[in-house]
Amino acid sequence: MSAVARAPATADPMQPAPWRVRAVRRETEDVVSLDLVPLAGAVPGFAPGQFNMLYAFGIGEVPISLSGDPADTTRYVHTVRAVGAVSAAIVGAAPGSVLGLRGPFGSAWPVAAAEGHDLLIVAGGLGLAPLRPAIYQVLASSERFGRIAVLYGGRGPAELLFRDELAAWGARADVTVAVTVDHADPSWHGHVGVVPALLDKVGFDPASTVALLCGPEVMLRFTATALCGAGVAAERIHLSMERNMKCAVGLCGHCQFGPDFVCKDGAVLRYDRIAARLAAREI
Repeated sequence: MSAVARAPATADPMQPAPWRVRAVRRETEDVVSLDLVPLAGAVPGFAPGQFNMLYAFGIGEVPISLSGDPADTTRYVHTVRAVGAVSAAIVGAAPGSVLGLRGPFGSAWPVAAAEGHDLLIVAGGLGLAPLRPAIYQVLASSERFGRIAVLYGGRGPAELLFRDELAAWGARADVTVAVTVDHADPSWHGHVGVVPALLDKVGFDPASTVALLCGPEVMLRFTATALCGAGVAAERIHLSMERNMKCAVGLCGHCQFGPDFVCKDGAVLRYDRIAARLAAREI
């Protein structure tokens, strides 16, 4: 799927459409995944990496990446952490309740362009959710890629997302999965340390590697720098940027990142395009 924006699902991109919460799954103490279905019409297709604006009626709306399988045309899946009034209301939505939805918006992970290359998928914390649609798509046709590795880190074992899926992916012969935590507890017997350190745990050909990164900005900076130092070309490193989005169509300016508007030029952006700005923490 090329990294181009699709037309919004609603006729008016500023008008939320009503979607019903079909199911809620608790991922961690403060993170849930919601299955959403439209009250009317079909579920529009989306590209891995795109996001929707979810609206809690009477409270507000926030941008949330799609985290489900793009091949599943029966629902949208969003994985949400409660960090403010709006996201807390969305996390607290019960099955049968209704949320507003605008989208899909934004650019996509360059999955098709990565075919024939080694593929590194690197996530930190909640950053695994926006990458999960790309993982689904890649593993559905893994024979089209070289070596595939999923590297994931969280603050602690209790905060790791999709642990059953991580185990299932790691059991496959066509993908390497490495997981780390910043701080272990007695239940954890895996790697302890930062996500970039996992790069030494997997084999990849820097001259033929495409990397997809999503997570905290400090993780993005250090991981992209490590990949470039290993010989991966900056134009083959793709990052999903998090910025405060309000309109999702490039009008309000809240998500401006230098000359780019993350809502419409991103959220997936090539590292060579933003490397200098990413190094400036105040932008």
